[in-house]
Amino acid sequence: MTVPQLAALCFDARDPAALGVFWSAVLDRDVSADGDGALLEAMSDAEFPVRFRPSVEPKTTPNRYHFDLTSASPEDQAALVERALAHGAQHLDVGQRPEERHVVLADPEGNEFCVVPSDNRFLAGTAAIGALSGDGTQRVGYFWAEALGWPLVWDENEETAIQSPEGGTKITWGGPPVRPKAGVSRLRFELGTRPEELAGTVERLVALGASPAPEGTTRDSDAAVVLTDPDGNEFTVRALEPLESGPRAAER
Repeated sequence: MTVPQLAALCFDARDPAALGVFWSAVLDRDVSADGDGALLEAMSDAEFPVRFRPSVEPKTTPNRYHFDLTSASPEDQAALVERALAHGAQHLDVGQRPEERHVVLADPEGNEFCVVPSDNRFLAGTAAIGALSGDGTQRVGYFWAEALGWPLVWDENEETAIQSPEGGTKITWGGPPVRPKAGVSRLRFELGTRPEELAGTVERLVALGASPAPEGTTRDSDAAVVLTDPDGNEFTVRALEPLESGPRAAER
């Protein structure tokens, strides 16, 4: 059986088109219409597309995941921060200490992200989105490593990280304490698999520790199977035809 791809990262958004334009400007990626949403296209096979889906639900708590954006130099970090601010981002105080040199921002809809300094060794050689940093348990890191077939690149003190064999963005989980989950996750993984393997893929994910999500949990449920990972985060699995290698299959 083919291991499913991380076809896209889905964002709930009040204004998907506007949020897509913001992230297109910040990351210098192309954005296109995607039904009633928007698609931020991947620039290489080591990246993943980002889908912005319409939602009327307000954001009331910090997201469980946020982007860590990389920079090439102190000047590049400052320029990236200024570009984000110019397009509608705001500085965000999450209790960071003065000696911490990453800059914490929120996009126009309040989604948290960081711009990290150029000497961050953990994110060296990754991508513009160096990491998708998650609030989660060691168990969920192990689950996603098995689910995607991505190796663990960090596993210490209950903190875990995985990365595609092709490189690119790392996905990380910080270990305990994990904030209680409130409502449906605004950021969700979308997995893609071959049409003839959809049922088997779902069975495999459930055997690894996923659970069926309640019907109607997300608007994705009319086009995909909705599951939750061991930490209760919703994600979707859908058929892609034809299934190509790399995350660009999600752009079809």
